[in-house]
Amino acid sequence: MSIDKGTRARALNQRPCMVWLTGLPSAGKSTIADLLEQRLGALGRHTYLLDGDNIRLGLSRDLAFTRPDRVENVRRISEVAKLMVDAGLIAIVAVISPFRSERARARALMEDGEFAEVFVDAPIEVCEARDVKGLYAKARRGDIPDFTGIDSPYEPPENPELRINTVELSPDEAVDEILQFLQERER
Repeated sequence: MSIDKGTRARALNQRPCMVWLTGLPSAGKSTIADLLEQRLGALGRHTYLLDGDNIRLGLSRDLAFTRPDRVENVRRISEVAKLMVDAGLIAIVAVISPFRSERARARALMEDGEFAEVFVDAPIEVCEARDVKGLYAKARRGDIPDFTGIDSPYEPPENPELRINTVELSPDEAVDEILQFLQERER
């Protein structure tokens, strides 16, 4: 008997899925994703977090921030996350993924009900104020070309499974909403 996704999911006693957090730089994606992974772990769930910053240090270190490179970065992340879901895990992806078409391709890799797009929404002014790395300021000075939200577009999701307004919700409240969504999906 071969081992497939269903066998792995039953062994882990969970429903695998891909939780895809998208939003502008400094909207809160990584903060929410880290907390989500911790909370799911405390519930006995098996997860893996793919964060855009970490992916750029390894898997996508050969890519710049041009449109074709961004497309390739999201393609790579999508394929890795798909493998993790196939392994029975809850893959948490926290990456800007600025183009709707690339997020749609990630969704298309998954079976119905296995992909949850979470729009981590905050106005650009709030994102700039939160930016501890000073990336927005560098982009506005022209030191960082192709910066999402400044001189490279961000296409907000039109129909995400969840929209998290990080001006109104704390990271804990945001994670509560995602966990509630995941629990309802398992019923």
